[in-house]
Amino acid sequence: MCEDMRKEADGNMTFGRLRRLRRTEGLRRLVREHSLSVDDLIYPLFVTHGQGVKEPVPSMPGVFRYSVDRLAEELEEIAALRIPAVMLFGIPASKDPLGSGAYDDEGEVQRATRLIKRDYPGLVVVADTCLCEYTDHGHCGVVRGTEIENDASLELLARTAVSQAAAGADVIAPSNMMDGFVWAIRRALDAHGYQHVPIMSYAVKYASAFYGPFRDAAGSAPQFGDRRSYQMDPPNLREAVREAAEDVAQGADVLMVKPGMPYLDVVRVIRDTFDLPVAVYNVSGEYAMVKAAAQKGWIDEKRVVLEMLTGMKRAGADMILTYHAKDAARWLAEG
Repeated sequence: MCEDMRKEADGNMTFGRLRRLRRTEGLRRLVREHSLSVDDLIYPLFVTHGQGVKEPVPSMPGVFRYSVDRLAEELEEIAALRIPAVMLFGIPASKDPLGSGAYDDEGEVQRATRLIKRDYPGLVVVADTCLCEYTDHGHCGVVRGTEIENDASLELLARTAVSQAAAGADVIAPSNMMDGFVWAIRRALDAHGYQHVPIMSYAVKYASAFYGPFRDAAGSAPQFGDRRSYQMDPPNLREAVREAAEDVAQGADVLMVKPGMPYLDVVRVIRDTFDLPVAVYNVSGEYAMVKAAAQKGWIDEKRVVLEMLTGMKRAGADMILTYHAKDAARWLAEG
């Protein structure tokens, strides 16, 4: 507002009364710019080998590894809470250099997918498409010496995607950050008659310190080196736009930014640059920190979680992968 509009009749300056619209909950609801809904949430699930397994993840309170035969009890709760989608991560009985469990038609993700599509057909299954949980070296691609071979990895990722789509996965979500991974997967899906299956690309995945609890849950820590030669360097933002642009050109249907909270500026830039839906992954380390502080009584967990997830929506995310999904769904239902 210009200065002349701020002057009262006696020539003195006045000021805006912005608090007027904050006085009551009803007024705040009427002028609220962004809202969080259960429809925004995707719940990650860890599916492990064996039978009768429900194993807690020590660094992620409230999160468990389930064998396929125990998965129904978790799915019942997810369905009752009206969470629309799950993302599946597999933990095989054995690992090998080429991660063959990832593209095994009887693998954990494939069997879990068939179970879900049979018994909970309305639940969207997003299949994480990577090799790191399945390789004995813990890297996301084929290893030659100490190098992660980009192009040799693409064929295995494509085989994994086709196997997951054949099992009934609604969405393929490649998370490996190999150059050309969307192209290779789109080409393979189309060649096998899965033109209708969308790709949710981990387009912008940083080499983050926030993944530690996930690696505990999935047993996927690298056995040598780290993943900084293929995951993005945290200080870079312009590179994120180039990564996302490549995936758009190669046929991605959804773009993901991972992690969430430290990278909301990246979410905003991706949202403003591209027309595709944007997902954000509220990762394990973010979850573990909130849980630890809540257990100490240092924070109000409900308020912190809902504020954090709303911040992700405000930054531009259309969907949020979060281990808080069940709690958030309950809290949102309470109004």
